[in-house]
Amino acid sequence: MSAIDNHLMVQVSVDEIRQDLSAYLLRVEAGETLVIVKAGKPMAELRPVTSTSKPVRPFGLCTGEFVVPDGFDDPLPENIIQEFEGR
Repeated sequence: MSAIDNHLMVQVSVDEIRQDLSAYLLRVEAGETLVIVKAGKPMAELRPVTSTSKPVRPFGLCTGEFVVPDGFDDPLPENIIQEFEGR
């Protein structure tokens, strides 16, 4: 194995990965990125998965901060519909 740069990226041969896959997966889980090489040439990169999902907002987060008017779901007046449609 040899370090590629200071960003925890390490080169690992296919044979090394085969010998102890679980140990390398633990290193990836800890934040390392592995470049898998075959015959000295990079062929794959194994890196941690970064979550792109946002945390779910709790229901009722803004309870009491505003009031929805009674007519909120009523149909729009004809003049506003015409303005939206460009008439």
